[in-house]
Formats: sequence, C-alpha cells, structure tokens
Amino acid sequence: MTLSRYRGASARLAAFLCLLVAVQTAAAQEFNFGKFDNKLGGGLGGFGQNDQKVTVSAEFTEPTETAPAMLFVTAKIVPGLHLYAADQGALADGDGPSPTRIKLQDGEPVKLLGKFQHIEQPKTHVDGIIWKGLEIREHYDQVTWYAPVELPAGFNAATAAISGALDGQACDEKSCTPIDVAFTAKLGKGFDIPTTQAATPPSPASTLSLWTVAGYGIIGGLILNLMPCVLPVIGLKVLSFAEQGGRSRARVLGLNLAYSAGLLSVFMILATLAVGVQLGVSRENFGWGELYTLTWFKVGMTALVFSMALSFMGIWEIPIPGFAASSTASKLSAEEGPLGAFCMGIFTTLLATPCSGPFLGPVFGYTISQPAAVTFLVFGSVGVGMSLPYLLIGMFPSLVSWLPKPGPWMETLKHLLGFVLLGTVVYLFSTINEDYFLATLAMLFGIWFACWLIGRVPIYAESGEKIRGWVTGAAIAALIGYGSFQLLTPSESMLPWQPYSPEALAMARAQGKTVMVDFTADWCPTCKTNLKFSINRQEVKDVVEENDVVTLLADWSDKNDTIKQAVMELNSRSIPLLAIYPSDSSREVMVLRDVITQSQVLEALAEAGPSLDPKTAAVTSEKK
Repeated sequence: MTLSRYRGASARLAAFLCLLVAVQTAAAQEFNFGKFDNKLGGGLGGFGQNDQKVTVSAEFTEPTETAPAMLFVTAKIVPGLHLYAADQGALADGDGPSPTRIKLQDGEPVKLLGKFQHIEQPKTHVDGIIWKGLEIREHYDQVTWYAPVELPAGFNAATAAISGALDGQACDEKSCTPIDVAFTAKLGKGFDIPTTQAATPPSPASTLSLWTVAGYGIIGGLILNLMPCVLPVIGLKVLSFAEQGGRSRARVLGLNLAYSAGLLSVFMILATLAVGVQLGVSRENFGWGELYTLTWFKVGMTALVFSMALSFMGIWEIPIPGFAASSTASKLSAEEGPLGAFCMGIFTTLLATPCSGPFLGPVFGYTISQPAAVTFLVFGSVGVGMSLPYLLIGMFPSLVSWLPKPGPWMETLKHLLGFVLLGTVVYLFSTINEDYFLATLAMLFGIWFACWLIGRVPIYAESGEKIRGWVTGAAIAALIGYGSFQLLTPSESMLPWQPYSPEALAMARAQGKTVMVDFTADWCPTCKTNLKFSINRQEVKDVVEENDVVTLLADWSDKNDTIKQAVMELNSRSIPLLAIYPSDSSREVMVLRDVITQSQVLEALAEAGPSLDPKTAAVTSEKK
C-alpha cells in the first residue's frame, strides 16, 4: 500500500472520530449554546466608576510551613446589584459578560501564585435571551476572593501593605455600571477556605506542578503497555532487537532507542493535532480547566469519554489505519538497523490504536483546554512511559522474563477500565447544567446506537462496507443528538405564560378575555413538540398580543387532580390538549387535541376573536 493510501486511511480514521463527537457538540452548540457576551455593559461610559455601588476591603495572611501567604479581597455589593464571578466564562467567539478581575498595583513586589477564587458560591443560571446557552455566574450582597501570593524577601508583614484594584461591572436586570475600586490589604486573620477548594491554591513548590503532570503522563504510558493489543508485542520486538544485535548490548540499546523515537514521533503528531484543535476552538489560550465553564465543551467531553468507554467495553473498536497492514509498512519495519527500528516503533504504535485509542481519546480531549507547552508535555510523557519497558529491556535484556504472560486477564482489565470511564461520564454529567441534562443523556443513547451499529461491521469487511457503517452510524447519532437538543432543552418563551388555576381562568373570562390554555407535562414528548413547533412561535405571539389573549400553562408533570378535572371537563382524558376560550362565554370552547400545527392554532385564535375592551367587558358583566 502506498503512502498516499496510508494518508487516506488515517484521514478516514480522524474524520470518523471527529465527526462522531463533533456532530453531537455542534447540535448542542446550535441549540441554546449561542451568544452570551458583554452586551449589557456596552455603551455605559457615562456612568461613574463606582458611586459606592461596591465597596472593597482586603487583607493578607503570612505564609506557614504548609501553606503560602494568602490575599483575601472582599466586595460588598449594594442590594439589587450583582458582580459577575471571576471565573465567568464566555462563548467560543469570546462573547460573554465581563468577569470581575482583581489585579495588583503596577510595581507591587508581591507576586501572585495562582488565580483568584471565590469563597461564596455564585448564583448561576443559563441565559436564554442575550448570550443564549451560556452559564451566567453572579455574586450578590458580598463575596470574598482569595489567591496565594509570594511575599518578597525583607517584607515586613506587620507594617507593609499590598495594593491592588478590583475591576468589573455592577449590574441589575437592565444595565451595568463599570467599577474600578482600589484596595490596600494589611495583615489580618484571613478567612476559612472551603475544604473542596483548600487544595486548589498552589504551594511554594508549585513550580514542580509540570513535573507532576509529566509523572502522571509516564504512568499513563506504562498502563498502555498492559492493553491486549500492546503487551504481546513487547517481548517479540525486544527479542527481535536482541537477535539483530547479537550479544552487543550497545547494539540492542541503540535499536531500542530508535524504536522508542518512532513511538514518540506518533505521540508528537497527536500533540500537534491537539494544539491545532485548541487553536480552532478559540483564538485565545484557555487557562487551566477554563473550557469547562462552557456548556458545549462539557457536553462534547461527555460524548467523547462515553464513546471511548464503549470501545473499552467491546461495543466497537477504533479501526487500525490501512498503512499498518500495508506491504510498505512491513518492508520498512523489517529493515535492519536504526531506520527499521524507528519504523517498527511507528508500526507498533499504529497497531496498538484499537486498545490505546480509548485511553488516548480522553487525554486528547483534556489537552484541548491546556496551553500548548502542557499539551506537548503530556503527550511526550505518555510516549516516554510507553517506551520505558523497551528502554529498560534494552539495557537489561534479562528483564524480558518478568513480563506478564498474555491471557484472558487482559480483556477483563480492559472491561474494568471501561467502567472507570463510565464513572467519569457520571462525573461529567454532574458538571452540566440541569437544563441540558436530559438532552445530553438522549444524545449518549444516539452515540451508543451508532457505536453498536459500527461494531457490527466485521473487521474483515471491505472498505466500502466499513465506510457505509461509519457514515450510517454518524448520521443516526447526529440525528438523535439534533433532535435531543431541539426538543429537550429549554427555549426562550415567546408567550407570556401564567400558571393555570380554575380561579385564574374564571377571572380572565369574567374580564372578557380570550384565554388560551396549554395542558402539558414534562413526560409528554408530543406536548413539547406542539409547544416547540406550533404554539411558541412568533406568528402566534403576534396574534396573542394583538388580540390581548391571556395564556395559561396547565403543567400536569406531577399528579394534579385540578388539572385532571379540567381535562375531563373538556371531554378528554389525555394530553396534549390546547383549549381556547372565546371572550364571549356563550360560545363553545375550541379544543385542539394530540399533534397540532401552527396553522390550526392561528385559525382557532382567529375564530375565538380578541378580548373585549374593559368598558365592553364591564357592561357585559353587569348584564349577566
């Protein structure tokens, strides 16, 4: 097989993996993961910079043997206003409200060791008006932020101070006022940091954090060697090197180094791809974990980890690129010398993709939220970890007898790791806003079905059959994901719904109002379909406003005898049910049952007519 065919096969592999997850996240982004940026704060230059809307105080603590010095900044907010959180996220295009920023004064010798974090949790909600789909994080009344700091040599904590400023916006529901408040922090007792956050501030040894990351990467690489596709290869390859090198340890070690270099080259390509994806996600470099403030990203990560878990469980397998089975690859890997060993490293790593791919998938997703240097460090350390057995055996060939023997236990281990990934999916669900919980769950069922469909195609099948399986699976997953976020996520309500009650209905009718009552429930998918495509529409809203129609929502999600009785009075025993009561109480109620269309709703409203004006309604009421 030629190199061009290898490129084509690799491209198909990459395209499939990206398509399967991207179609889900694209569907999630399209529905309610839209624009939410700094529009409330624009054009407010005429306001004062504070006007005592926010007062700021600060203090710091001295370092101890186990913890660095901490700087605490407290903002007291006028009732009715709020500040956006310091970790307020934004959409992929940068849109979003301005987060609160705390900065030290220029020339301040004190050095920040980490980001400011809040003690009091912000109130959160998902916006559906301006920055649709973005989680908004707001602080009311009072909030304290803290960050670790490094005090300079000779710093006299008892008499010195730390100067800085708090920059942000004090907002209400209608407008925002820019604020920029200076503070001076003096030595104090500090505040109690929540235990869930206490481990977050870096210690004075935080400069070693990258070494910790590299250590975890090496451990992860070692684990890859226990995968069923990889472990049987280790002994064979090392023995082949020993045979080629004769009794010369230097020769064996040199071949192992070349082999490891080939293995590492694959991981560096993966790191480059990860950095490229990161640049595609945003023009800026996201901070540590900052992408997890974006709902669409959390949904996408959940989809990715879930699909990898299904691979571990044997539902489907990541296909081996065609190059791995080609005569070109076999010829290159069979060549003697360092070049042959280097190609063998590439060849073996590609052969390992059906088992190592599910492990590397979450790693790839994780590094999207990291700086480029960390991305290369993670992938490089994983490659080093995977290379370690070869390097050690190259130096000490007798160690080959210590390798575990291949057997059924390897498949059991892979399945157990699949359950670990499913546990990760549960955790990721806990980070997703409840408004998108059900849609994400339905999307995962779509992915499950797609992976099952792809897994049914035999590994020995022709390329055309495999491609058809991938395309069909991806299309079904995309359709289910699209429908899930279309039907199961909250949309902006165009109609001014009020809760239904017999009293509210009677009062509206007594005032001569035309009334539209939607009998619905969360467990009724047809109800949601009617609301989405037939009722909650701009054309219906225009008629409702023009005719002064009162709209009541009768939510039957839980047991409610009052709503049940109202449904039965309309000669029905089930929902969906849309009832339109004309302003003239002598006329019959118009009832639309089951699946309805927008034109039916508009025709019924037109037939019911507008509400009576107050004077006419009063005269009619007196006659009665």
